Amino acid sequence: MREIIAVINLKGGVGKSTTAAALASGCIKKGLKILSIDLDGQRSLSFLMRANEQAPSILDVLLGKVSPAEAIQHTEQGDIIPASPTLAGADVVITGKGKDYKLKEAIQSIKEEYDIVVLDLPPGLGVVTLNALTAASCAIIPAMTDILSVKGLDDINQLIGAIHGDNNPSLHIAGVLLTRYNTRSVLSRDLANVIQEAAMRIGTKVFDAKIREAVAAREAQAMTQDLFKYAPKSKIVEDYLNFVDELLHDLRKNERKNSLRI
Repeated sequence: MREIIAVINLKGGVGKSTTAAALASGCIKKGLKILSIDLDGQRSLSFLMRANEQAPSILDVLLGKVSPAEAIQHTEQGDIIPASPTLAGADVVITGKGKDYKLKEAIQSIKEEYDIVVLDLPPGLGVVTLNALTAASCAIIPAMTDILSVKGLDDINQLIGAIHGDNNPSLHIAGVLLTRYNTRSVLSRDLANVIQEAAMRIGTKVFDAKIREAVAAREAQAMTQDLFKYAPKSKIVEDYLNFVDELLHDLRKNERKNSLRI
Protein backbone atom coordinates (compact mmCIF):
# COMPACT_ATOMS: atom_id res chain seq x y z
CA MET A 1 0.00 0.00 0.00
CA ARG A 2 1.29 3.44 -0.97
CA GLU A 3 -1.18 6.20 -0.18
CA ILE A 4 -0.89 9.95 0.29
CA ILE A 5 -3.93 11.09 2.25
CA ALA A 6 -4.93 14.75 2.49
CA VAL A 7 -7.00 15.66 5.56
CA ILE A 8 -8.89 18.71 4.38
CA ASN A 9 -11.61 21.14 5.37
CA LEU A 10 -11.69 24.74 4.18
CA LYS A 11 -12.99 25.85 7.59
CA GLY A 12 -11.25 25.47 10.92
CA GLY A 13 -12.41 23.97 14.20
CA VAL A 14 -13.63 20.65 12.80
CA GLY A 15 -11.01 18.39 14.38
CA LYS A 16 -8.77 18.25 11.31
CA SER A 17 -5.41 18.07 13.08
CA THR A 18 -6.82 15.73 15.73
CA THR A 19 -8.00 13.46 12.94
CA ALA A 20 -4.65 13.63 11.13
CA ALA A 21 -2.82 12.68 14.34
CA ALA A 22 -5.29 9.90 15.16
CA LEU A 23 -5.12 8.54 11.61
CA ALA A 24 -1.34 8.33 11.85
CA SER A 25 -1.42 6.74 15.31
CA GLY A 26 -4.12 4.28 14.33
CA CYS A 27 -2.24 3.17 11.23
CA ILE A 28 0.98 2.78 13.23
CA LYS A 29 -0.99 0.62 15.66
CA LYS A 30 -1.93 -1.54 12.65
CA GLY A 31 1.75 -2.07 11.85
CA LEU A 32 2.00 0.42 8.98
CA LYS A 33 4.86 2.87 8.51
CA ILE A 34 3.51 6.42 8.48
CA LEU A 35 4.87 9.87 7.75
CA SER A 36 2.87 12.93 8.81
CA ILE A 37 3.42 16.27 7.09
CA ASP A 38 2.08 19.39 8.79
CA LEU A 39 1.13 21.94 6.13
CA ASP A 40 -0.83 24.26 8.41
CA GLY A 41 0.89 27.43 9.63
CA GLN A 42 -0.95 27.06 12.94
CA ARG A 43 1.32 24.01 13.56
CA SER A 44 -1.26 22.07 15.59
CA LEU A 45 -0.07 18.67 14.36
CA SER A 46 3.57 19.60 14.98
CA PHE A 47 2.64 20.62 18.52
CA LEU A 48 0.63 17.45 19.16
CA MET A 49 3.55 15.30 18.00
CA ARG A 50 6.10 17.34 19.98
CA ALA A 51 8.13 18.21 16.90
CA ASN A 52 11.17 20.47 17.22
CA GLU A 53 9.93 23.75 15.76
CA GLN A 54 13.49 25.09 15.40
CA ALA A 55 14.43 22.33 12.96
CA PRO A 56 13.88 22.45 9.16
CA SER A 57 10.21 22.59 8.18
CA ILE A 58 8.08 21.60 5.22
CA LEU A 59 8.43 25.16 3.92
CA ASP A 60 12.21 24.68 3.78
CA VAL A 61 11.56 21.52 1.74
CA LEU A 62 9.17 23.30 -0.65
CA LEU A 63 11.71 26.08 -1.15
CA GLY A 64 14.48 23.56 -1.86
CA LYS A 65 16.57 24.55 1.15
CA VAL A 66 16.69 21.00 2.54
CA SER A 67 15.75 17.56 1.29
CA PRO A 68 12.61 15.84 2.66
CA ALA A 69 14.82 13.24 4.38
CA GLU A 70 16.69 16.03 6.21
CA ALA A 71 13.42 17.50 7.49
CA ILE A 72 11.92 14.28 8.86
CA GLN A 73 11.81 14.09 12.65
CA HIS A 74 11.40 10.78 14.50
CA THR A 75 9.14 11.42 17.49
CA GLU A 76 7.49 9.13 20.04
CA GLN A 77 4.28 9.56 18.05
CA GLY A 78 5.79 8.76 14.67
CA ASP A 79 7.69 10.46 11.85
CA ILE A 80 6.79 14.03 10.92
CA ILE A 81 7.93 16.90 8.76
CA PRO A 82 6.78 19.88 10.85
CA ALA A 83 5.16 23.10 9.79
CA SER A 84 6.52 26.62 10.01
CA PRO A 85 4.60 29.75 11.09
CA THR A 86 5.83 31.39 7.87
CA LEU A 87 3.69 28.95 5.87
CA ALA A 88 1.01 31.64 6.16
CA GLY A 89 3.01 33.63 3.63
CA ALA A 90 3.70 30.69 1.31
CA ASP A 91 1.77 32.27 -1.59
CA VAL A 92 4.38 35.03 -1.71
CA VAL A 93 7.49 32.83 -1.67
CA ILE A 94 6.34 29.73 -3.58
CA THR A 95 6.02 31.07 -7.10
CA GLY A 96 6.96 30.35 -10.67
CA LYS A 97 6.36 27.52 -13.09
CA GLY A 98 5.41 24.22 -11.47
CA LYS A 99 4.73 25.81 -8.09
CA ASP A 100 1.77 23.45 -7.46
CA TYR A 101 3.95 20.34 -7.92
CA LYS A 102 6.71 21.04 -5.38
CA LEU A 103 5.28 18.84 -2.64
CA LYS A 104 4.56 15.98 -5.06
CA GLU A 105 8.15 16.13 -6.31
CA ALA A 106 9.51 16.22 -2.77
CA ILE A 107 7.47 13.22 -1.62
CA GLN A 108 8.67 11.14 -4.58
CA SER A 109 12.10 10.74 -2.97
CA ILE A 110 10.75 9.29 0.30
CA LYS A 111 7.31 7.80 -0.34
CA GLU A 112 8.66 4.26 -0.93
CA GLU A 113 9.82 4.25 2.71
CA TYR A 114 6.25 4.68 3.99
CA ASP A 115 2.94 2.88 3.59
CA ILE A 116 0.96 6.08 4.10
CA VAL A 117 1.80 9.78 4.09
CA VAL A 118 -0.74 11.87 6.02
CA LEU A 119 -1.04 15.52 4.98
CA ASP A 120 -2.63 17.94 7.47
CA LEU A 121 -3.87 20.83 5.32
CA PRO A 122 -4.51 24.44 6.33
CA PRO A 123 -8.05 25.80 6.28
CA GLY A 124 -8.66 27.95 3.25
CA LEU A 125 -7.30 27.90 -0.26
CA GLY A 126 -3.75 28.78 -1.28
CA VAL A 127 -0.61 27.40 -2.88
CA VAL A 128 0.01 24.98 0.03
CA THR A 129 -3.48 23.45 -0.32
CA LEU A 130 -3.02 23.15 -4.08
CA ASN A 131 0.34 21.45 -3.54
CA ALA A 132 -1.19 18.97 -1.11
CA LEU A 133 -4.09 18.04 -3.38
CA THR A 134 -1.76 17.72 -6.36
CA ALA A 135 0.37 15.25 -4.37
CA ALA A 136 -2.46 13.30 -2.69
CA SER A 137 -4.02 10.05 -3.84
CA CYS A 138 -7.17 10.69 -1.83
CA ALA A 139 -8.77 13.16 0.57
CA ILE A 140 -10.63 12.76 3.85
CA ILE A 141 -13.00 15.51 4.95
CA PRO A 142 -13.55 15.82 8.72
CA ALA A 143 -16.85 17.62 9.28
CA MET A 144 -19.14 18.47 12.16
CA THR A 145 -22.89 17.98 11.99
CA ASP A 146 -23.80 21.57 11.19
CA ILE A 147 -25.35 23.24 8.18
CA LEU A 148 -22.08 24.98 7.24
CA SER A 149 -20.48 21.59 6.74
CA VAL A 150 -23.09 20.77 4.10
CA LYS A 151 -22.16 23.90 2.14
CA GLY A 152 -18.49 23.20 2.73
CA LEU A 153 -18.73 19.80 1.05
CA ASP A 154 -19.77 21.39 -2.22
CA ASP A 155 -16.90 23.88 -2.03
CA ILE A 156 -14.33 21.13 -1.38
CA ASN A 157 -15.79 18.97 -4.14
CA GLN A 158 -15.46 21.82 -6.64
CA LEU A 159 -11.85 22.38 -5.58
CA ILE A 160 -10.95 18.69 -5.81
CA GLY A 161 -12.75 18.47 -9.15
CA ALA A 162 -10.59 21.29 -10.49
CA ILE A 163 -7.39 19.65 -9.20
CA HIS A 164 -8.53 16.29 -10.58
CA GLY A 165 -8.98 17.81 -14.02
CA ASP A 166 -5.84 19.95 -14.14
CA ASN A 167 -3.14 18.47 -11.89
CA ASN A 168 -4.05 15.09 -10.42
CA PRO A 169 -6.48 12.78 -12.27
CA SER A 170 -6.15 10.03 -9.63
CA LEU A 171 -7.33 12.25 -6.75
CA HIS A 172 -10.64 11.29 -5.16
CA ILE A 173 -12.55 11.87 -1.92
CA ALA A 174 -12.26 8.77 0.27
CA GLY A 175 -15.08 9.96 2.48
CA VAL A 176 -16.50 12.39 5.01
CA LEU A 177 -15.71 11.74 8.67
CA LEU A 178 -18.19 13.13 11.19
CA THR A 179 -16.33 14.55 14.19
CA ARG A 180 -17.44 15.82 17.60
CA TYR A 181 -20.61 13.84 17.06
CA ASN A 182 -23.29 14.00 19.75
CA THR A 183 -25.16 10.69 19.76
CA ARG A 184 -27.89 12.09 22.02
CA SER A 185 -28.74 15.08 19.84
CA VAL A 186 -31.67 14.72 17.47
CA LEU A 187 -30.28 17.67 15.48
CA SER A 188 -26.95 15.89 15.10
CA ARG A 189 -28.67 12.80 13.76
CA ASP A 190 -30.82 14.83 11.38
CA LEU A 191 -27.85 16.80 10.06
CA ALA A 192 -25.85 13.58 9.71
CA ASN A 193 -28.55 12.39 7.31
CA VAL A 194 -28.36 15.68 5.39
CA ILE A 195 -24.56 15.36 5.13
CA GLN A 196 -25.02 11.74 3.98
CA GLU A 197 -27.24 12.96 1.14
CA ALA A 198 -24.76 15.74 0.28
CA ALA A 199 -21.90 13.22 0.20
CA MET A 200 -23.84 10.95 -2.15
CA ARG A 201 -24.47 13.92 -4.45
CA ILE A 202 -20.75 14.50 -4.84
CA GLY A 203 -20.00 10.82 -5.33
CA THR A 204 -18.50 9.92 -1.98
CA LYS A 205 -19.53 8.40 1.35
CA VAL A 206 -19.86 9.29 5.00
CA PHE A 207 -17.78 6.84 7.02
CA ASP A 208 -19.86 4.52 9.18
CA ALA A 209 -17.48 5.35 12.04
CA LYS A 210 -18.41 8.60 13.74
CA ILE A 211 -16.09 10.38 16.16
CA ARG A 212 -17.93 11.19 19.36
CA GLU A 213 -17.26 14.32 21.39
CA ALA A 214 -14.80 13.46 24.17
CA VAL A 215 -12.96 15.31 26.90
CA ALA A 216 -10.10 12.81 26.52
CA ALA A 217 -9.12 14.38 23.20
CA ARG A 218 -8.67 17.83 24.73
CA GLU A 219 -6.83 16.40 27.72
CA ALA A 220 -4.41 14.48 25.48
CA GLN A 221 -3.77 17.63 23.45
CA ALA A 222 -3.09 19.66 26.59
CA MET A 223 -0.57 17.03 27.67
CA THR A 224 0.82 16.72 24.09
CA GLN A 225 0.36 12.99 24.35
CA ASP A 226 -0.73 10.43 21.80
CA LEU A 227 -4.50 10.04 22.30
CA PHE A 228 -4.18 6.27 21.81
CA LYS A 229 -1.71 6.02 24.70
CA TYR A 230 -3.33 8.65 26.90
CA ALA A 231 -6.83 7.13 26.84
CA PRO A 232 -6.58 3.72 25.15
CA LYS A 233 -9.99 2.55 26.41
CA SER A 234 -11.89 5.76 25.67
CA LYS A 235 -14.83 5.96 23.29
CA ILE A 236 -13.00 8.38 21.00
CA VAL A 237 -10.08 5.96 20.56
CA GLU A 238 -12.60 3.20 19.79
CA ASP A 239 -14.21 5.50 17.21
CA TYR A 240 -10.91 6.41 15.56
CA LEU A 241 -9.82 2.76 15.42
CA ASN A 242 -13.12 1.90 13.72
CA PHE A 243 -12.49 4.71 11.26
CA VAL A 244 -8.95 3.51 10.51
CA ASP A 245 -10.21 -0.04 9.96
CA GLU A 246 -12.91 1.20 7.61
CA LEU A 247 -10.54 3.46 5.69
CA LEU A 248 -7.86 0.77 5.28
CA HIS A 249 -10.52 -1.69 4.10
CA ASP A 250 -11.70 0.80 1.48
CA LEU A 251 -8.15 1.62 0.34
CA ARG A 252 -7.23 -2.05 -0.03
CA LYS A 253 -10.46 -2.79 -1.87
CA ASN A 254 -9.76 0.08 -4.24
CA GLU A 255 -6.18 -1.12 -4.69
CA ARG A 256 -7.38 -4.61 -5.67
CA LYS A 257 -9.91 -3.14 -8.07
CA ASN A 258 -7.25 -1.02 -9.77
CA SER A 259 -4.87 -3.99 -10.06
CA LEU A 260 -7.58 -6.01 -11.82
CA ARG A 261 -7.99 -3.22 -14.37
CA ILE A 262 -4.28 -3.41 -15.14
